Amino acid sequence: MSAETPAAPGQHDEHYLQVFRRNFRNWRGDRPFWAGLYIVFGGFPIAYFPYAHLHLGHLTLAMSTTAGAGSLIIGVLLVVLGISLWFQKHVRTFAGVAAILLALVSIPVANLGGFLIGFLFALLGGAMAVSWVPGEPEESYATSASLAKQDTPDGSTAEPIGHEAAHGADDPNDLSGTSPTNGANGRHSAG
Repeated sequence: MSAETPAAPGQHDEHYLQVFRRNFRNWRGDRPFWAGLYIVFGGFPIAYFPYAHLHLGHLTLAMSTTAGAGSLIIGVLLVVLGISLWFQKHVRTFAGVAAILLALVSIPVANLGGFLIGFLFALLGGAMAVSWVPGEPEESYATSASLAKQDTPDGSTAEPIGHEAAHGADDPNDLSGTSPTNGANGRHSAG
């Protein structure tokens, strides 16, 4: 038995389902996946119910109305918006707002938005898409924080001059515009 052969067959290599699951989890984490899924789930009842014939015993209940084409268009647009969120994550704001508007329009057009099922799913998915923000890698934040400190000749680390009172001002998420590097120092210049 050589060093390259595994001790038991299939022990050192991962199962292809585990690899697929990990890759899918990474793919799902980089985009508004759940928002797209809710929007897709919201589109199906909106498009389906106006064309459905529900059977209750010997009674057939047809939901077809004159707005059947409108509800089909709304349902298909919601499905397309949900799928586009998965593959084009930069359209998240547009797709979220469009899904919310289509959900609101589906109330009078498509049998109360697919009996409120499609309306609620599309509304929730649209709100999730608008509020989703891509995450920042933790390494970049740690690297920028370590670059802010300078080495001194005695081997200890010291912060650069002028940063004593401005902790967090160089934070990439600080939108106040009041950092010592740009000369604002907490004041807004009015002229």
